[in-house]
Amino acid sequence: MRLSLPAARGPRLALLAGAVVVLLCLALLVQNALGGSRPGAEAEPAEPGGTAAGDPGATADLDCGEEGQALSQTLSSGATWSLCTAIDPDLGLVLSQIHIAPPGAEPISLIDTLSISQLEVPYDDGGRTTYDITEAGFGGSKMKTLDGTVCAGDLRGFDIPNVGDGTRGKIRHREVLCESVVDAGVSYYSSTVGEPATARRTDLQLFTVSKVGWYEYLTEYTLGADGSIDVQLGATGDLSPVDFSDEEHGSDVGEGEHATSHSHNAVWRVDWALGGADGMRVEQFDAEPTGEQGEKSPILTGALTPIEEPARARWQDRRWWRVVAPEVQNADGHPISYQIDLQKTDSFTFTRDQTGAPGHEHGDIGYDVAFTNADDCQRYAVRNRGGCGDGVLDFVERGAGQPLDDVVSWVAVGFHHVPRDEEQSPMEMHWQGFTLLPRDLTAQRFDVPPGREDVNGVPEDQWQVGSTS
Repeated sequence: MRLSLPAARGPRLALLAGAVVVLLCLALLVQNALGGSRPGAEAEPAEPGGTAAGDPGATADLDCGEEGQALSQTLSSGATWSLCTAIDPDLGLVLSQIHIAPPGAEPISLIDTLSISQLEVPYDDGGRTTYDITEAGFGGSKMKTLDGTVCAGDLRGFDIPNVGDGTRGKIRHREVLCESVVDAGVSYYSSTVGEPATARRTDLQLFTVSKVGWYEYLTEYTLGADGSIDVQLGATGDLSPVDFSDEEHGSDVGEGEHATSHSHNAVWRVDWALGGADGMRVEQFDAEPTGEQGEKSPILTGALTPIEEPARARWQDRRWWRVVAPEVQNADGHPISYQIDLQKTDSFTFTRDQTGAPGHEHGDIGYDVAFTNADDCQRYAVRNRGGCGDGVLDFVERGAGQPLDDVVSWVAVGFHHVPRDEEQSPMEMHWQGFTLLPRDLTAQRFDVPPGREDVNGVPEDQWQVGSTS
């Protein structure tokens, strides 16, 4: 290290300059002894069984084809995402070959393809229903060119056809994808022992904007520093000026003028490749009240139930699903999996008010999540083209008796939109979606803070096991 100081004038200044050099060198020695690093220095490699923030994992070897683009990003936890992005004329933004590499580790295959597969918009007065993916599409001429006023990160350009799939009309290279590393807030705060361990986190956010009718839809995927994938559809733009009815079917947004209420019924297709192309399983978790009272609270029991063949499922309190790769295990010997979190609020009864919790029964033909085996013909959740069925209900029926192995999840998230005065004009963004959450992907979190490396299982005596929240 070289330090450049002005020439000293006189003996006192020379001594002072020498003292400054000595103090700076001592400070650097102390910093290095304490494990600090200077700006621009490479991160130290992680110790076996631990991680080091900023120690990136490897990038997956991707083949994104002529129309796709490879993307990789290391986030605050040290984990590295790598995937392909592409723009489909109907589906809009499609993510594929999604991998994540824990810090210092090899990439783990997660998902083959992820995209929206249908958006139905039925109006409450029965006058109109649209199927925006198959009738209009989210790509092509419907996809908007972005700029720095809406995108705080980097813009990516793709060849976008003006008509259909590009076989007719012109193709223009337009910047339609926004890629940003965003501040996602507090990652953790733990003050159980000693000084608090705290950190903020960054996430990778990708979005496009598609205009269908009077609505402008944001297709957004947020890939988290914790390995999560948040899937969201945002809606803005303007209320339809031709869809006004009465107070029984809409909401007064003017003086006696009722904008018709309607639904945004979205279904996403998640073609899993967890640990590889096949060999996956599906399980449903349920926790149910036993009707028995413990010393301090009612007793519940929880269990995982295999879903062994194509099926439809409904959400209820304390229920979730996971896709599992039984043959791929983390360092604790647990099979890796991803949990499908529908982000719905669990209803409850206060413990002191609880006398029993009734169960929930669903007898209709719908679904919140459905599971099938992968079939390239099964592309749209409804109004599917080809000879493999009209939609998810057909896909499940035709797959009856087949063991689930190459798993596809169809995730349905609805939003009933009752217009507000504040939505004229334009509408504030409103969102609907779900999260794919890693469960046992690694034996510990990606970014274990110093001093917590051995906390895996029952805590040691020095941890305050009996403390309350």
